[in-house]
Amino acid sequence: MARGRTEMRRIENTTSRQVTFSKRRNGLLKKAFELSVLCDAELALILFSPSGKLYEFSTSSTLKVIERYKMNTKNVASDSRSTEQNIQQWKRDAETLAKTIEVLEISKRKMTGESLESCSIYELHELENQLEQSVAKVRERKNHLLEETVVQLKERERLLLEESASLLKKKSLATSPLQEMIPRADNVGEDVETGLYVGWLKG
Repeated sequence: MARGRTEMRRIENTTSRQVTFSKRRNGLLKKAFELSVLCDAELALILFSPSGKLYEFSTSSTLKVIERYKMNTKNVASDSRSTEQNIQQWKRDAETLAKTIEVLEISKRKMTGESLESCSIYELHELENQLEQSVAKVRERKNHLLEETVVQLKERERLLLEESASLLKKKSLATSPLQEMIPRADNVGEDVETGLYVGWLKG
């Protein structure tokens, strides 16, 4: 029969509380020992009973483990301060990036002809110059790509012509021996001399 789930609250009966403490204390010490052996872990377990009696288990020395714990907590505190400083720096960087993005968004809208109401004549003139320079660069890049495409197409045309000429040459060489084996038309019907004699044999 399955055991019922123990309610996690203080046991009011003193005797039951002492029995439960003894059983679970032994189980806890056993688990600590198994963990140290199986996983080669360094640990220290300190336990006080309700009456104030001390129970402890350590893989080496409880004081040594406690000193090691203190050293690690100092490092953790130092790491925590370093982490806090990093977080503050990240926040400042995020604010700076947010402002930069906002400026870029405003500039982008102006480049597309939006939000021009607040621009002065000087700003509009500068914006016009920037757009003209951008168009010139785009046109230059487009012409460069078109020239590269023309060169590639001409090279492809040359390769295709060479391949076509090569195929025609191979075809001509392949058909020449067959033509030599076929009788020529001007030889048809000519007499052929042989050693045969037609007629009566002379005695």
